[in-house]
Amino acid sequence: MADEGLSHATLCQIAFVVDDIEKAAKAWAAVLGLPTPGWSMVDPYETSHAQYKGKPTAARAKMAFFQLGSMAIELIEPVGGPSTWRDDLGAGGSRIHHIAFQVKDAEQATQCLERQGIRVVQTGDYPGGRYVYLDAVSHLGTVLELLATRQG
Repeated sequence: MADEGLSHATLCQIAFVVDDIEKAAKAWAAVLGLPTPGWSMVDPYETSHAQYKGKPTAARAKMAFFQLGSMAIELIEPVGGPSTWRDDLGAGGSRIHHIAFQVKDAEQATQCLERQGIRVVQTGDYPGGRYVYLDAVSHLGTVLELLATRQG
């Protein structure tokens, strides 16, 4: 059976790394004509089990979301240890960080992408699920995020 890639995944999010989440949220709110959302903090390592480049990290970030139908715009301000968020912000300031897909099986989707040379850069847990960031910059010009909801 040929790899199906992300053909059964649901595109759900476009995310931006920002240097000031409150300023960015106000700017996006004005453009979208929506209220400015509050932000939340990514869980600490003890809960997130974050790994960056294969090693545990204290990566944390402030996050704010604008839900637009089935899609969300996510704003990310890195504040913790080493992370793909901090690297991208340092490399070029506020900009698109990733495009996210909801997947049923993150492990299978990750293996498929790795066979194409797209490598895992960061992983972690969030309440109810797991995320996987894959560095697809040389292939697609951006990072890909896989979001998988925990079953049971």
